[in-house]
Amino acid sequence: MPFQFTDESRHELATIKARYPDAEAAVIPALHLGQAQNGWVSPEVMDAVADELGVPRTHVLATATFYTMFRKRPVGRFHLQVCTNVSCALKGGYRLVDALRERLGVEVGETTPDGRFTLDEVECLAACGTAPALQVNDTYHEQLDLAKLHRLLDELEAAP
Repeated sequence: MPFQFTDESRHELATIKARYPDAEAAVIPALHLGQAQNGWVSPEVMDAVADELGVPRTHVLATATFYTMFRKRPVGRFHLQVCTNVSCALKGGYRLVDALRERLGVEVGETTPDGRFTLDEVECLAACGTAPALQVNDTYHEQLDLAKLHRLLDELEAAP
């Protein structure tokens, strides 16, 4: 079934469109809206954004694929994104990735069989001064070490 914005989302989309005189400038907030409703930015979400804004599909696709904040596939309840750019890598980002791979039993890009955790590496979380950084859904966790990471996972695993 094709994606369609809900009535509530259409109202919010109208507000977004009114805020931007150039429709292409509204693509990022419109993609956020589609992702919030659908859980990820599927090709159908991208098509709906292009149709609603009257912009080329190629512009929407280029925007959605450029930014790591847009999920291009379904993810688990907890989307773990570890920064492995220079600052985070130097401060232990890859150790965090390895610890998560071992504890969760998944490789980067995979979701645990129960659907709770998806593990991804990202290029930059813009937290160089507080590296290494991990984003869980929309929440940043910075200056992580292995002990802090395991405490965080204990909390996430205990969440209902």
